[in-house]
Amino acid sequence: MDWQTPEDSFPTDFITDAQLRALMGRPPISGGWRDGDPVGNRQFMPIGTLTTEAGEELPHVRIAYETFGELNEARDNAILVFHALTGDSHLVGSATAGHPTDGWWSEIVGPGRPLDTDTYCIIAPNVLGGCQGTTGPGSLAQDHREWGARFPFLTIRDQVSAVARFADELGIGRFAAVIGGSMGGMHALEWGIMHRDRTARLAVIAAPPVTTADQIGLNLVQLEAIRSDPSYHGGDYYDAPDGIGPHHGLATARRLALLNYRSNTELDERFGRSWQSAVSPLGGGGRFAVESYLDFHGNKFTRRFDANSYVTLVQAMNSHDVGRGRGGVRAALQTLDLPLLVLGIPSDRLFTIDGQDEIARHSPGSLDGTAATRIDSPYGHDSFLIEFEMVGAQLTRLLAL
Repeated sequence: MDWQTPEDSFPTDFITDAQLRALMGRPPISGGWRDGDPVGNRQFMPIGTLTTEAGEELPHVRIAYETFGELNEARDNAILVFHALTGDSHLVGSATAGHPTDGWWSEIVGPGRPLDTDTYCIIAPNVLGGCQGTTGPGSLAQDHREWGARFPFLTIRDQVSAVARFADELGIGRFAAVIGGSMGGMHALEWGIMHRDRTARLAVIAAPPVTTADQIGLNLVQLEAIRSDPSYHGGDYYDAPDGIGPHHGLATARRLALLNYRSNTELDERFGRSWQSAVSPLGGGGRFAVESYLDFHGNKFTRRFDANSYVTLVQAMNSHDVGRGRGGVRAALQTLDLPLLVLGIPSDRLFTIDGQDEIARHSPGSLDGTAATRIDSPYGHDSFLIEFEMVGAQLTRLLAL
């Protein structure tokens, strides 16, 4: 579900003074990219007006994206990569003034890597409703004010429709593969059903066929953390000065999410009951190491994401149900007769392995029959962002078909 920076992804038990200094000063009112900020490696593609499933019109939609590798003359060597909840188009590259963190799949994408840029052109758009250049709640509406609370409700299918329009503008009729993990896996799965003839292969990683009641409940707590922040103002906070935005609510949502991205055993082994400093947390005012870890990354998150985008994207994830209007989940999945890699993680406590098994069981093209391909890792949901060798081997296997 989440895009991790290197500090989030690898075991570091204690927060350093240097990391704490990085959070000094007031956070911006929104941590998202906004017009006038350095562009970095982004490109932009206008796709016109989009009508949502709910019947609302979103005019002047723009998709921000990055490409890695060259599109060939036939335009048939493109691979589409959908990102996770708090990710964006920056798959590869260093953090710069235009990109708040390093690329999140640099071990997967590049020359000679599983998504080989000597052979393929890898295309990564920022999802509709996001906050890294694509039209979202922090973008300017026609009245030259941020959309804020007026931004339309989006579904996963709306977001896939926007990317299909984007592919049309690029002149790409069919992708060599469509790949996504977590929320991006929802998009990839919907792409395979909505646009079966527009990809030769599909990879769905750590994503379910439907968002379950348990997952919706966890999402509700995150949404309410943001909405109950007094500085949220119902989503209309962009005119407030830096440092006065809904940072506490967004950081709290992030803390809760991080707990679901890792397995309980990994957190116990990593932190145990260690203290962050010599001061006891048992009445002495000190902090457990896991508390400091969650606080640090929650506060850091407010400097690279937008609260309204978080709400918009989580609500879109709640809409996810491949069987809606299609005769049920089984009927929808039975249309997936193309080579399909369904990758699951047994230690994942966010999108549990039974969801991936259900996708595999009903999809004729599943590479390993009625069971999802497993990644055996202690890192839980985030394993697809950490276990590059195992994930890369499976993607290589898919692309060889």
